[in-house]
This record gives sequence, structure tokens and C-alpha cells, in this order.
Amino acid sequence: MFAWLKFVPMSVLTTVARMAAILARNANASIYRSIHTNLALIYPAMPDDQRDALAKEALTNQLISTVHSAKSWAMPPAWSVAQIKDVHGFDILQRGLANPKGMLAVVPHIGTWEMMNAWINQFGKPTIMYKPSNNVKLDEFVLQGRQRLNATLVPTDGSGVKAIFKTLKQGSFSVVLPDHVPDRNSGEIAPFFGVPTLTGTLVPKLAHKTGCALVGLACIRRTDGQGFDVFCYDLADPNLRDADIYTATSALNTAMQRMIEPHLAHYMWGYRRFKFTPFGENPYLLPFDELHKLALKHHANG
Repeated sequence: MFAWLKFVPMSVLTTVARMAAILARNANASIYRSIHTNLALIYPAMPDDQRDALAKEALTNQLISTVHSAKSWAMPPAWSVAQIKDVHGFDILQRGLANPKGMLAVVPHIGTWEMMNAWINQFGKPTIMYKPSNNVKLDEFVLQGRQRLNATLVPTDGSGVKAIFKTLKQGSFSVVLPDHVPDRNSGEIAPFFGVPTLTGTLVPKLAHKTGCALVGLACIRRTDGQGFDVFCYDLADPNLRDADIYTATSALNTAMQRMIEPHLAHYMWGYRRFKFTPFGENPYLLPFDELHKLALKHHANG
């Protein structure tokens, strides 16, 4: 049912996404409210007009990224590879791939990961976790796109973790998206943009146990709209491998923040990353003004 995407130009998909963003703003849709909430939590002192402008840009970019991801699933892998126009810090990736203890690509939701997926699959046969969608038809479409690549898809459970561990021990590489909200019993509360929040522990635990290289990756749409650039980051902070899980997850969140800040409006701020914080079980249910005051107080107290 998604085959028609093959025939729709990227420029048309981008225009549709921009129009959808306008509609979502006018309707004060849930995704737009979530973006505002996240920005209020991390930047409570930011002037309202500046935060509003950032929220509008982030919403537009997230919807554009969504349609571009769908296009990449519909097209052959070679098409997606051809969309990558420049790679910044490619030597960092090369060193990581050459590590005899394997490499873990740390890929927060910055830009359009799916467009980069085919590109990174050129360098080996990575093991990547995959969580099925609740939408059966969408899940079939996504799987069809991803299964054309070299990657081995594994479930987001203990068996998947074991598969990644084995991949790293063999000197190969895996890809982890580290900014999902984990289950309560599989995460650690650590600061992200200064806000303590539940954080996944998989990356630091794997790094501690295997000694693998850690390389951050982001795929950002070019300002002229003509393709994408990949950015590679050397995540060399030794605290990322610390045996103390709070130290390690704090270092991970700091590393992600440093990756996000140069591309702030391209991060997926529509995701409810701060579900478990000092502001209650679910700050997204609080009135915005009340949440803003709590965030200001929290940041003022350090």
C-alpha cells in the first residue's frame, strides 16, 4: 500500500510535510505540545518567541524526516546511499570499524537515521534491534525496506542484546538508538540537558564489557534540500565505559547532548523523552505554565 512513494519526488514529499506541520501547529496537535514541553524543560529561560520559533522548526523538520524515511524504505538501498552527499569526520568511523573489539554506532534521533541506514550497511553486516510497530501494514513496509540491507535485525529483548554482544566480540559492528525511554527496571535516572530522566543502559554496559569503539552518527538534511550530510563523532569519554552505571549513563546523555546541540532543530523533540523526571510521573500531563515554573526552579537550583 506504500509502493506509490517510489514515484513521488522528494520535493513534493517535503512540501506535504511542511503543510502538515502548519496544520499540526494550528490544531495544537499532541506532537506540537510535546515539542513545546520538551523545550520548556531543557530551556525554561529561553524567551517565548525564540522557543516558539524553535518549536515550529523542530516540528517541520521531524515531519520532513518522517516522509523522507518512508521514501527510503520504498526505494532500493542504492538510492538512499546516493542521497549522502558529504561525510564529516569519516576518519572517526574508519577507526571505529577497524577496532578489533568491534564498534557500536550510537545514533540518537537526530535528522533522518533511515536515510543513513543503507549507507552504513556498506561497511559490513551490522546487528540492529528492531521493535515491530502496532500497525501491521506499516510494519510490513518498514521491514521490507530494512530487510533489503545487510543488517541482521534482532528483537529488543535479552536475545537481541546477546546477539549484539556476540557481534561485537567477533569484531563487527552494531547500531543502537540510545534515546528511547526504557522500561523502569532497565534504565537509570541520569541528567539529559540538565533534567534527570530515565535513560537506557545498553550502550555503557556493552562498552564496559567489550571494550568496543563508540562512534556517534547523525544524518542531517542539507540546507539546500539536495541530499544529506553524515556527521561522525568520536565518543571517547572514558566515563562512558565506567562500571558505575550512573556515571556511565550521565556521560552518555552528555555525549548525546553534544551531538544534538549543533543540529538542535533537527532532533526529534516530538518524542516524550522526559516521562520520568522530578516533575512527576508524566510532566506532559501538567499545564504548560505550571511545568515551566517547575523547570525554571529546577535549573535555577542547579
